Amino acid sequence: MTNSTTQPPTRQTRFPIELIIAAGCAISLLSFGPRSAIGAFQRDILVDNGWTRDVFSIAIALQNLLWGLGQPLAGGFADRYGAVRVLIVGALLYAAGLALMGAATTPLMFDLSAGALVGFGLSGASFNLVLGAFGKLIPERRRPLAFGMGTAAGSLGQFLFSPLAVGLIQNFGWRETSYIFAGLMLLIAPLAFFLAAPRPTPHQQAGQDLSIGAAIARAFSHRSYVLLVIGFFTCGFQLAFITTHFQIYLTDQGLDPRVGGWAFAMIGIFNMVGSLSSGWLGARMPQRYILSFIYLSRAAATLAFLAIPPTPASALLFGAVTGLLWLSTVPPTSTLVSVMFGTTNFAMLFGFTFVSHQIGGFLGALLGGAIYEATGSYSIVWGLSIALGVASALINLPIVEKPAEPKVVAAPIRV
Repeated sequence: MTNSTTQPPTRQTRFPIELIIAAGCAISLLSFGPRSAIGAFQRDILVDNGWTRDVFSIAIALQNLLWGLGQPLAGGFADRYGAVRVLIVGALLYAAGLALMGAATTPLMFDLSAGALVGFGLSGASFNLVLGAFGKLIPERRRPLAFGMGTAAGSLGQFLFSPLAVGLIQNFGWRETSYIFAGLMLLIAPLAFFLAAPRPTPHQQAGQDLSIGAAIARAFSHRSYVLLVIGFFTCGFQLAFITTHFQIYLTDQGLDPRVGGWAFAMIGIFNMVGSLSSGWLGARMPQRYILSFIYLSRAAATLAFLAIPPTPASALLFGAVTGLLWLSTVPPTSTLVSVMFGTTNFAMLFGFTFVSHQIGGFLGALLGGAIYEATGSYSIVWGLSIALGVASALINLPIVEKPAEPKVVAAPIRV
């Protein structure tokens, strides 16, 4: 069923809805691929340069942090001026970062390339911007599934790029693999034009008279939004720790490096199932219950994995279970933001939830390397990941799934 609030954007899109979704999914696939495969580079980079794991961890932690900090800025710009320019700039920064990473010979150069440039590139070219564009271009009744598809496409990128990175590194070297991935990121630029939004009508422009500052103040005075933001911290911590350290952890346990690549591929392929299932369930049950289940299940899966000695079979099984729970947090989280505040400032407000996610990612990547260098083990970080999973499962339960009250934005703010 359609209505006057959802139908106009559908009629005014420049391309068919199916083409918009396909282009957005292709962007998600390309942008999430190299980032999710970064762990495959770690051992070769460290051996080639004579670095310790904390050097690698600092760069990836910086990448996660800047991806998060840049997200509200990129989202706010996309909300006001459209996603196309933001995606193009992000793709160029991403490609430059990967190319310079391949040429890095000092920790500082590695931090600036793999850390800063790739991080800022991701903030402007990742699935976050795609979901923001979907929120404006896709009819409301199709939006939860579109969010799931955009997220699942990133999972497909993880599935494809993880074994691809391992194979390319083994055959050509990690530097050459960085250059190849940099070239692939340039494909995002032409795909971005399919996400172009028409100029807002006067009716739509009237809904944008809330200033950016007022929109932010309204969001952070809303208790359920704050709980959502806090809970999303755990997601970033867990994902960044596993992305950065899981593959080298498996080789530490005596497993072939290819096992780590295929375990990550399992995360990617089952991530698609999990993301699509999460989007499908989101149209049928409360989002907060989905989120609580995901976080609690992550904690249980990690505990079970650590309870037995690692084998190729257990690594692949853990990858599959983790994949089901990996980005499945994104559809319910993005849906809750749109339910609370609509789509006018969606990319920016989802961006602020992502800041929390990436602060968690910064600490997950950083602490993994720092604690390993101090203790020779990842056990403390694994335990912290389990505890955070349980905490976030509880934090999401009190979320109220309805639009924020307009009275939160008081008239005196509009001085």
